[in-house]
Amino acid sequence: MEKEDIRVTHVIIHILDSTVGTAVMSGGLLEHGSDFSDFVRSHIYRVMTSDEGKSCQFDGDSPVYQMVSEMDEDTFIQKSQEIAQKLFDIMYSNIEIPSADLMVVRYDAGQQCGIALLKMNYKSSYTHMTNYTENGNCNDIIRQNAILPAENQKLTEACLIDLNDYSLRVMEKKYEVNGVKTNYFSQMFLQCHGSMSPKTELSIVTKAVEQVQKGYYDESEQWEAHMEAKSILSQELAEQGSIDIPTVAEKIFHEKPELKEEFTEKMEKYNLSEKQVTPQNPSTTKKFEKQYLTTDTGIEIKIPMEEYQNRNSVEFITNADGSISVLIKNIGSITSR
Repeated sequence: MEKEDIRVTHVIIHILDSTVGTAVMSGGLLEHGSDFSDFVRSHIYRVMTSDEGKSCQFDGDSPVYQMVSEMDEDTFIQKSQEIAQKLFDIMYSNIEIPSADLMVVRYDAGQQCGIALLKMNYKSSYTHMTNYTENGNCNDIIRQNAILPAENQKLTEACLIDLNDYSLRVMEKKYEVNGVKTNYFSQMFLQCHGSMSPKTELSIVTKAVEQVQKGYYDESEQWEAHMEAKSILSQELAEQGSIDIPTVAEKIFHEKPELKEEFTEKMEKYNLSEKQVTPQNPSTTKKFEKQYLTTDTGIEIKIPMEEYQNRNSVEFITNADGSISVLIKNIGSITSR
């Protein structure tokens, strides 16, 4: 799926500024020319392809599901207003949730027909303003507190609803509700449930590996074990496009069955022990492309993963006194920056 495959058919925007005490509902659709359609498409595509998005299903008693299922050509505006009002009521009762405009979009993307709910949290910025005085123009700088996110900025709360099966793709951020950090967007507004995002799953896997290794190896050995584990994860992502957790557990801990068992127990707590983690956005896996080292003397070393895996390029040598030397081999040229 490419961004250009998304066709926007209906767009409406409602102002949900909880500081003024009431939502300002639009009674008409937005005109969406080519530039504005590109803006909307960019945000929809970002939600589609982000590894922070999680797959969800509506709970049976979800009001938003009922509203969306009743949405058609004639009721689009009314149902979008009802959806916006539900979100505003939650925001107004919980001041930590930021004010925003809610953009409701009907779109087609290949065989998928969908509704996008894009919460555009306000940004603050400055712009110029010209005042007309008896002495002529006087240019000033004013602060705007309701700037919408640019098309290349990530939305923290958004969802795409597939109208074929009413499955959802949800991105969200926790905010404080009654003193507790809560995923209000999925739990209170959409009333849906689902799996963790690929980015979260990958983070859990890497942190669990580090925790297990830290508990077993002493400080002088951890760096080598960590680098080797990162190399294995990188190779799996490059070759398979995913991380099969039982496979990488065997490869990383094949000589240490007790560590493998501890790692598997950690994965079971998250229902990930048999999972295949499949990130789709290159930005999620970018950190696996290089090894980063910092020595106790303050030297920082960045090694491309393919060079780390090539023993003709880099060698780590443990000296008799326990110190470590890094040998960089077969250098054709060096540049300084």
